Amino acid sequence: MTRPETAYRTSMLALVALTVLLLAPFVLGGYALTLLGRVLALALAALGVCVVWGRAGILSLGQGLFFGLGGYALAMHLKLAATPKGELPDFMLYNGVEKLPWFWQPFHSAPFALLMVVALPGLAAFLIGWLMFRRRITGVFVSIITQALVLAFVTWLSGAQGLTSGTNGITDFQTFLGLNMRSDAFARELYWATVLLLALSLAGTAWLLRTPFGSLLTAVRDNENRTRFLGYNPAAFKVAAFVLGGVLSGLSGALYTLHLGTISPAMIGVAFSIELVVWVALGGRASLWGAAGGLVLGELAKDRISSAAPDAWLYVMGGLFVGVVMFLPQGVAGLLTRRRTPVAVPAPELREVRDVA
Repeated sequence: MTRPETAYRTSMLALVALTVLLLAPFVLGGYALTLLGRVLALALAALGVCVVWGRAGILSLGQGLFFGLGGYALAMHLKLAATPKGELPDFMLYNGVEKLPWFWQPFHSAPFALLMVVALPGLAAFLIGWLMFRRRITGVFVSIITQALVLAFVTWLSGAQGLTSGTNGITDFQTFLGLNMRSDAFARELYWATVLLLALSLAGTAWLLRTPFGSLLTAVRDNENRTRFLGYNPAAFKVAAFVLGGVLSGLSGALYTLHLGTISPAMIGVAFSIELVVWVALGGRASLWGAAGGLVLGELAKDRISSAAPDAWLYVMGGLFVGVVMFLPQGVAGLLTRRRTPVAVPAPELREVRDVA
């Protein structure tokens, strides 16, 4: 199959998938629609993992940090909007806080909160990436550092009862931009907004990875030293990929908070970050479609299996991950690609690396 034929087929499949998702509210009931909306919101974080791990070769086990920053940034505004003017949020009163903390005050503004949904994760990703990659920290050490950072963040959130509501999380939201969050109309509109944001993020990320920037990310992943000798700075490209992954995860966290109506430390910890990696590996870390599809199918299966057999779910997920590592290193997307390409030819991204080199 030629490249134009492949692009046309992919475009048609994408159009069909988008149409089906947009029509879902007319078919699905309340719980099913809410579940699908939450899963699609998480798919944004899967795109971030695909960029960071699949394209840049950085196995981050701390994406929950950026997911949580985006979610808490929006939750702080939602909680203040639900609190009578001049009063403190209920959990602060319970913990003896007498004055609204300074870092809460700007979140009275909806535009500021929406900006922080992407700015906070992006800034955190930039600082962490810059500190790691300029010192040429790679491999398992990156995984350990990012895992430790998300664990530290969750520990702080859990212990700061008067500032973050601790392990209970921030909840009891009522309105968002003047809209009643508990109405059926809001649920449908939020679902459609999630679908459109996911589609735009998928298209924008795919376009970016087809530019020379994406080719250089592949070159850095495959041979960092050679890329450096060619005059490029691998650290700069790694930081850029890390920031993009952080921004996508932050946006995912904000949407997930809107769908679920709460956010807590239990939702963003190490287990969540590892689970993201598992679903991306299952779908195919080298493919944006594979990463998003793997997460959607995995989360839907998790809902069904964990409801029917709660004790068996972790074993099922562990078995899936081991099976993928042993038999499907490129995930389901890699398997489908091989089946559609009977003749062994270099992948487009590898040809781009060769051209760059």
